[in-house]
Amino acid sequence: MDVLTKYRVFGDTRCYMYSVEWQKRGLPHAHILIWLLNKLHSNEVDDIISAEIPDPVTDPRLHDIVTTQMVHGPCGALNPLSPCMADGKCTKRYPRPLVAETVTGNDGYPVYRRRSKEDNGRTIKVKVQNQEIEIGNEFIVPYSAITNFRNTCKR
Repeated sequence: MDVLTKYRVFGDTRCYMYSVEWQKRGLPHAHILIWLLNKLHSNEVDDIISAEIPDPVTDPRLHDIVTTQMVHGPCGALNPLSPCMADGKCTKRYPRPLVAETVTGNDGYPVYRRRSKEDNGRTIKVKVQNQEIEIGNEFIVPYSAITNFRNTCKR
């Protein structure tokens, strides 16, 4: 939390709250809610959160992490036997819709930019039931790759 608040990663912070939980295999994760002094607009969300496959040339390390750790499934018609499937639908709402730009949804939550292959979106090949298939951004779990504070934070 110090990195997010002291280094103003998202801007000046009014207040925050968080809860740390432990997954089934013992790995921790946090749910974080941050109130900012200035509102973020939908066109600024892409600077903080992405739901797309990164460029393997400009950031090969991030590309490797996202393509090995941040891909949901695949499920749905590509893999109806996936553990997330119930009554013929993914319980996590994947695959997500492909959209050209981030917008605020009807419920107030963002619909993250997930460009299609035709709109300069990237694809990767994954194995599903011993078959290699091509998937795009519709299966990428949103992630944050903020790097502007890396040099200021010493561990």
